[in-house]
Amino acid sequence: MKICGIELKSNNVILVLVDDKEFIDLKIKKLVLEDDENQEEIRKFCNEFLLFLEQNQVEKIVIKKRAKKGNFSGGAVTFKIEGLIQLNPLCEVDLVSPQSISSFEKKNIIEFPSSLKKYQEQAYLTAYSQS
Repeated sequence: MKICGIELKSNNVILVLVDDKEFIDLKIKKLVLEDDENQEEIRKFCNEFLLFLEQNQVEKIVIKKRAKKGNFSGGAVTFKIEGLIQLNPLCEVDLVSPQSISSFEKKNIIEFPSSLKKYQEQAYLTAYSQS
C-alpha cells in the first residue's frame, strides 16, 4: 500500500512516499501554499496536490498532528492546508499524534534512507509508522 506521510510546517507540505515500508524517492518533496488568502493560489495548491496523488497512485495519507493550542500549536495556515488535504476525493486521510510516532520510533530501529532529506524525517516517520 502506498502511503504518503505529511508534515505541515508554516505554508509547506513536506511529503514522503512509502510503499510496504520501502521509501520511494520523489522529485517533489514538498508543496507550498503561497498565499492562503488568494482563491487562485488555493486552487493551484489543490490541483498540484491532487496531481501528486494521482501520479504517485497514493492509497492513503497520514498527517502528523499539530497541537491546537499552547506554545507549540500549529499555525492557522497549517490547519487550512490540513482541511484541503482531507477534502481530497482520491484516498483516505488519517491523523497521527506525535506521541504515537515517538512511541513507534522507540520500539523500532529506524534507519533513514540515505536519499531522505533531513527536513523529511518526521514525514517519513509518520508514513513508516503506519505502513
